Amino acid sequence: MLPVIWFCIVAVMVAIYFVLDGFDLGAGIVHLCVARTAEERRLVLKSIGPVWDGNEVWLLAGGGALYFAFPALYASSFSGFYLPLMMVLWLLILRGIAIEFRNQISNALWTPFWDVVFATASGLLAIFFGAALGNVVRGVPLDANHEFFLPLWTNFLPGKDAGILDWYTVLVGLFAFFTLALHGALWVNLKTEGEVQQRARRVARAAWAAVAVLTVIVTTVSFSIQPHLAASFAALPLGFVFPVLALAGLAGSITFLLRQKEGSAFLASCLYIVGMLTSVVFGVFPNVLPSNADPSFSLTVANASAPEYGLGVGLAWFIPGILLAAAYFTFLYRKFYGKVSLEGGGH
Repeated sequence: MLPVIWFCIVAVMVAIYFVLDGFDLGAGIVHLCVARTAEERRLVLKSIGPVWDGNEVWLLAGGGALYFAFPALYASSFSGFYLPLMMVLWLLILRGIAIEFRNQISNALWTPFWDVVFATASGLLAIFFGAALGNVVRGVPLDANHEFFLPLWTNFLPGKDAGILDWYTVLVGLFAFFTLALHGALWVNLKTEGEVQQRARRVARAAWAAVAVLTVIVTTVSFSIQPHLAASFAALPLGFVFPVLALAGLAGSITFLLRQKEGSAFLASCLYIVGMLTSVVFGVFPNVLPSNADPSFSLTVANASAPEYGLGVGLAWFIPGILLAAAYFTFLYRKFYGKVSLEGGGH
């Protein structure tokens, strides 16, 4: 029972990360599209300025929970995905320093350079995170010792000899890119006014069309690539509540956007992301990392978890800790409520 609880905890923390850090990644993706001048770009950065680094805490917390609750998964995945994880680390560093460095020197080349770095790093992070999710759905070549190695790419076919990047994982990466672009555009639409807001609405409408099409394509292909998904939903039809939530969020985001209900459109986007991620989690359960070499070699909730005693002690400490974190983030976002302006300091 405790391994399942921790599996749900890790899944929820990952979903929270993609909802919260997802909008500032998305703001970076659309940064150069919705803001044409240096002042407009500063306005977009101010829309995420007080929260972007705090949002990344959920990535660290999720990784820590993964290490604590599922050490076999942590060891196997961090070894097999070493190269892309280092690339993600560098992209996170570049994105962070781009935000902080752009205003340190007043120069016609300096500021635009860091704006491009910020947008590029944000876009590549979205694609890499999507490709990582695609690898989890597709499976990796785990052996009997739960070890594997994946090159960055091989023949771009999602078979047993696939690399980290194949046509399926690249497709999921592009899907993540447009999903977070939509999420970020809706956030900028919520936090800004004037020309920047109008452009954000136009970008959001275009991104929504791409997300709607890719949702159908990626879902269809995923059920073909990973038969366990269909088996999970067939065994427990109650799981269809998760894709229903995703569809409701997708429909709500465009409906509220067209009606210019900014807050509701952004919340609907949050619902869509949560619905899609929980659909994946439900579909692969009880696997935490499927094997595409031999299904019996897959890492599962049972064989990848830490001993139950440790999980119980960890849960007792986790509950007050997560309540404190939730209280802090509630205070932070309430303090940051409303539109941003260029008045005052900051980004």
